[in-house]
Amino acid sequence: MKIAAGPVPRITRSANYKWWVFASVALGLYLTVTDQSGINIALPRIAQHFGADLPSAQWIALGFTLSTSVMFMPVGRLSDIFGRTHVFMLGFVVFVVGAALGGSAVAFPVLIAAKIVQGVGVAGIEANGMAMVADIFPEKERGKAIGLYMSIIGAGAVGGPVIGGTLVSLLGWRSIFVVSAGVGIMALALAAVVLRRGVADSSGQPARTSFDWTGAGLSAMALVCFLLSITNGHKLGWASPVILAGFGMAVVAVAVFIWWEGRAESPMLDLSFFKSKVFTLGVSARFLSFLGGSAVYFLMPFYLVQGLDFEPSMAGLLLVPGSVCIAFWGPFSGRLSDRVGTRWLTVVGMALCSVGMLMFARLDVDSSVWEIVVSVIIEGTGIGLFSSPNTSAIMTAIDSRKFSVASAFLNLVRTSAGLSGIAIFTAIVVFTMASQGIEPDLSAVSRAGGDEVRGVFVAGMSRAFIVGAAVMLMAMVISVMRPENPSAVDGR
Repeated sequence: MKIAAGPVPRITRSANYKWWVFASVALGLYLTVTDQSGINIALPRIAQHFGADLPSAQWIALGFTLSTSVMFMPVGRLSDIFGRTHVFMLGFVVFVVGAALGGSAVAFPVLIAAKIVQGVGVAGIEANGMAMVADIFPEKERGKAIGLYMSIIGAGAVGGPVIGGTLVSLLGWRSIFVVSAGVGIMALALAAVVLRRGVADSSGQPARTSFDWTGAGLSAMALVCFLLSITNGHKLGWASPVILAGFGMAVVAVAVFIWWEGRAESPMLDLSFFKSKVFTLGVSARFLSFLGGSAVYFLMPFYLVQGLDFEPSMAGLLLVPGSVCIAFWGPFSGRLSDRVGTRWLTVVGMALCSVGMLMFARLDVDSSVWEIVVSVIIEGTGIGLFSSPNTSAIMTAIDSRKFSVASAFLNLVRTSAGLSGIAIFTAIVVFTMASQGIEPDLSAVSRAGGDEVRGVFVAGMSRAFIVGAAVMLMAMVISVMRPENPSAVDGR
């Protein structure tokens, strides 16, 4: 953590200071996760309000995730230079501005722009949250700390659908943005009181002040080309010259980025991270887990609200058990991994996720509430068992002085995987509906639209979940291959 020169508040000298830091990080993390999952529940009503179809509605989530993904690495490097605390708090300022813009949006493009602004703010918050928690807790407690960190994600995933669904049902979708802005201001105030300031790195030595602008530009170009191509492939055609050119540019940008990072004096991403098999395989499994899991978080709200005609508040409640399981099993698996190791917990977690995805694939327009709840519970349990040990293994495999950029990279992996998954699974649903001569218009996917339309939508959703299950199985195999005992790079 950064330590400012001169007098510091009594709270920063407390023997329990690490828990004060965790509380500040936890509030920010809870806010960002709640906001994201709450917006997902509101998507059907937002789409209905603006008359948007499914491919258009997905851009509320895609625009947010795209901006977050592009900004994670530059923000992580800037945090190493100027201090995690400064960038962390600036993230709240940007987030609140975006929330205010979204709450007052009168046109659909303005709403998408607001979510893009919020995504930039979330990059500043999330790129530093995990780094601060991993740094302030000793290595022997890192699994426990990251487990608690994951429990906040679970709690936010619980709160998002419930709070978001209730707000949408009672006050309309705009209220989600208003509440997010208010909580963001509270989180900023807490961070200002609790967190130490300074520009020294965790080792107490001055941080290097150079910034890799070339690396930042190349990474942004690669991400934008890839993510825009994969999200528009189903619309323009995967063999379209525009889409193929986009993927080609992304590949070239990645190749040049890797070449440049190996020669840059202060690289955006330290390529020595990948010398560790624990880091490389752990990151690969992480990417696949979020790629497969995105099908649940994006498609289930549409299935529950449009397919089964539930109120948003009821749809939110049905997703709560899975989030509770993440919040419960996250700390448990984190503590257990400190004692028994990380590998087999991640294997069991991904195996359960695969089972859960196959159960989601069996849902139809006549499925009972209990079938939905059991599927959600199994999926949530798998995620809870996997995430904490996997993240702990990855973070333990690198030098603590590079936690900010590593944390940013892990969040980039998460968001880019989620964005890719949303695009892929949306394409599967849209293709299925189009193959039956049905437009992917969300207003038609309801009881009023007829059982045939709902049935085709659910059939497309089932195909998406089968693909998700296969992805989770791949993550399980990679977890089996990952070494058990991590060894730090850079001689740590």
